[in-house]
Amino acid sequence: VQLQASGGGLVQAGGSLRLSCSASGVIFSIHAKGWYRQAPGKQRELVAAITSGSRTNYADSVKGRFTISRDNAKNTVYLQMNSLKPEDTAVYYCKDLILDYWGQGTQVTVSS
Repeated sequence: VQLQASGGGLVQAGGSLRLSCSASGVIFSIHAKGWYRQAPGKQRELVAAITSGSRTNYADSVKGRFTISRDNAKNTVYLQMNSLKPEDTAVYYCKDLILDYWGQGTQVTVSS
């Protein structure tokens, strides 16, 4: 099994980024997925999650700004991040919530 995250980068405050998490394996790909982030010196935290039926859940800090979605045909989960703030700066990870399997992270840096 493999999770491949991409889409991170450097953006100014107020800007947008879209992260992608591609999953291999048919059964693996339809599992519930989560996006987490870890800022320097802080614990990793759940940002957003999506079930196999596309029900979603968000951390209070990103509600109204971030949107998680999935395209099962492409085995991919997305995190659309709008109105980014400097405090959103972190390494973002995707995770298979059924297998408890982490993908590698992608760095998001928001400049003020």
